[in-house]
Amino acid sequence: MTMKENELKPTLGIWSALALIIGTIIGSGVFFKPASVLGEVGSANMALAAWAAGGILTIAAGLTIAEIGTQLPYTGGLYIYMSHIYGKVWGFLAGWMQIIIYGPAIIASLSLYLAVLMVHFFGLGDQWQIPIAIIAAVSVMFLNMLNKRYGASAQIITTVCKLVPIAAIIVFGLIQGDEAALGQVLTQATSTTTGSFGVAILATLYAYDGWILLSNMAGELKNPQKLLPRAMTIGLLVVMFCYIMINLAIYKMLPADTIIAEGEKAAPFVATMLFGDIGGKLLNIAIIISILGCLNGKIMTFPRIVYAMAKENDLPFSKQLAYVHPKANTPIVSIGIIMLFSIIMMLFFDADYLSVICIFVIYLFYVFAFIGVFIMRKRNKGVKLSYRVPLYPFTPIVAILGSVYIIWSQVAADLVGVAISIGIVLIGLPLYWLIHRKD
Repeated sequence: MTMKENELKPTLGIWSALALIIGTIIGSGVFFKPASVLGEVGSANMALAAWAAGGILTIAAGLTIAEIGTQLPYTGGLYIYMSHIYGKVWGFLAGWMQIIIYGPAIIASLSLYLAVLMVHFFGLGDQWQIPIAIIAAVSVMFLNMLNKRYGASAQIITTVCKLVPIAAIIVFGLIQGDEAALGQVLTQATSTTTGSFGVAILATLYAYDGWILLSNMAGELKNPQKLLPRAMTIGLLVVMFCYIMINLAIYKMLPADTIIAEGEKAAPFVATMLFGDIGGKLLNIAIIISILGCLNGKIMTFPRIVYAMAKENDLPFSKQLAYVHPKANTPIVSIGIIMLFSIIMMLFFDADYLSVICIFVIYLFYVFAFIGVFIMRKRNKGVKLSYRVPLYPFTPIVAILGSVYIIWSQVAADLVGVAISIGIVLIGLPLYWLIHRKD
């Protein structure tokens, strides 16, 4: 594929890149997933193992993608990689799925969950949920339309803000907790089968989701050959450390059965135990900021896929969608389109379910992308690469096998959802042929 000159200027440095990695991954999952993961495996040790396994898989995936990203340092991420390695049809399908369903569904679900928290926090009626969700998303959209520096600055600020309460729970929970964190077992464990362990890993991967989104903006990084792998490595290690340690702190504070009884309220309950009622309220504010930061990262990165596809004339109205504001240096039309799809999902669809079933298809494309490292090595034999994935070929093999396991688990758990998600992808084929019928 012949790359066209990229109109978006490379202005983002290491701190913006790290904030995007950490901020787009850490949303609400770190606060609300501990109970569900524990419930699947029945013991604290196995739950921590699931968080570690999810982290290792994510790190292996990130390091593998980083090698491709340093060779193809263009805005567009997975769309660019699939197009270059397997051809334009595969690239189109990867981009189509992300901009029509996956990206808008994630933005919609984050916005709606943020609205639920804000309605509860301020004591408003449920009728305010959708209006608040739309107002929050549109506000973040306008922030990212003004100038990418504003969006990047907001990402750094919200990332720091979300790490403060996480650090507080970890430090004070480990110091003040008197439970035997390791070795706790549910008195009525749901199951200890490998199937449940697989579902637990899947639950952690929803919390780890978003790791690839920095690659959507690779063309806007200063020196992406160095920054992309460095940000991937440091950012994912920080996220994995936070997830494991906050779970350990919760186990140190609460018996396993109490964690299950509290469910999604386990982390706020621990915060209230540590810091009183005001601590619980402060944690709610921190979660709201955390989701805002995650939302900002998604709104900043997903429109870059639209922009990249439009630059390659892979979408209707490509000229308009590829427009970059001359002063703000942001793809304002692409941002607006993603937001329009997201608002439609907020109003008419179950965005949570749509985002879950699309995890399956994302990982299908991930597998092809990971295999692409071997293809790229063969194509570029003898070429000196600026970055090579560590422990090759072990690292990409871990990423591939882990992703295949996720795909298999999703097929076993929700065959109907899998069929729907594949159908959504295949709908893109007639559109692709229509767009390129004169080529």
